[in-house]
Amino acid sequence: MNSSISSFERHAPNDARRFLLLSAMFFCGFFSLIWSWVWIMPMAFLDPEYPSWRAKQTLLADCDLGELLILGDSRAATGMMPSRWPIAATNLAVGGGEAVEALSVLDRAIRCPKPPRQVVLSLDAEHFTHPDLFWERTVRFGFLDAEDITRLRHISAELDDRSVYEIRHTDGLPSWLRDAMYQARFPSLYFASLVKGGVFMRWFSNRRALNDGLAARGHYFFGVAPGSSEIAAEGHLRTFRPLPVLDWYFDQVLRELAIRGIAAVYIAMPFNDATAKVINPAIEREFRAWLAGYEARYPGFRVAGRIMPHWPNRYFGDGFSHLNPDGAARFSRGLGLCLGTEGLTADCVQRLQDAPPKTQNDAQYGWFNETGTDASAKVRPSSKRGS
Repeated sequence: MNSSISSFERHAPNDARRFLLLSAMFFCGFFSLIWSWVWIMPMAFLDPEYPSWRAKQTLLADCDLGELLILGDSRAATGMMPSRWPIAATNLAVGGGEAVEALSVLDRAIRCPKPPRQVVLSLDAEHFTHPDLFWERTVRFGFLDAEDITRLRHISAELDDRSVYEIRHTDGLPSWLRDAMYQARFPSLYFASLVKGGVFMRWFSNRRALNDGLAARGHYFFGVAPGSSEIAAEGHLRTFRPLPVLDWYFDQVLRELAIRGIAAVYIAMPFNDATAKVINPAIEREFRAWLAGYEARYPGFRVAGRIMPHWPNRYFGDGFSHLNPDGAARFSRGLGLCLGTEGLTADCVQRLQDAPPKTQNDAQYGWFNETGTDASAKVRPSSKRGS
């Protein structure tokens, strides 16, 4: 009996160690498999907005940009349809986009053999005063590289403005470790998408959206409802005070364009009439004065038309004042006519901003009432804050 107990006591520690070793090997192997899947197959599980961003990255990587490049936020991403225009153009505006994303895209675009000859900048006032979806979208989707993140960290420290860099940083991790985890696509950061996307269930729909985004030259939709009377972000602003870090990035965008002699024009996208009724008039004055300072500093930069135009509620598809298919088709058609006749002059753009195509304008400018039948109209709509 004592001999049996002694034998058991001798083998038990070895069996426990072997079990722990096998468990650790299994865990490491499984974790490595998941990590590889996250790194190699984001199209299989990331939310429906990802392929639209991926289309933009592909166009940029291929230097397939054309003569005109659009940089901006989601309103520009949804409202400007380059495939309708008489010149070759590409829409690289993104949901929640700010001057940070614009500078990153521009840095890569100007290294192309044939960089664009003109850049349209379209960022609403909110995207100069409040950070938005930087980590949830821009970094998580791989839109910026390690160098871009390092630059933001350093500039944020120099300006003592970490509003973008540290937004919603509540996980307790050191900032440098969080940065590294995003760059390495650490699986835990994508767990929610893996679950909601069924690991691989979004592959086919995301591939279709990617192809549509490429055909649409980077354009994609958010809300597609036949109208919205919800108050957009501008209706909640009390004053226009640009964040120092976003001010610095916007200045850098204009500086880079000026150095290379690339013309830059600011075009504001309309928001709905419901927002226009409640907005503080001081916001528009302050925003316009701020932009005027940049016009004075950089002769190659100008503001075309109004900076806070508004259209009837029926042309918007959600509470963020994104143009719906009808509104986007009308705005893009009018902007295309400006490009093909007068150029992006203040008068031509303002006529479009002031009067969406209807009755008199239809006859005067040839605008039409279709909702859009080209590839961009088939891009799957996404929520601005999807998962």
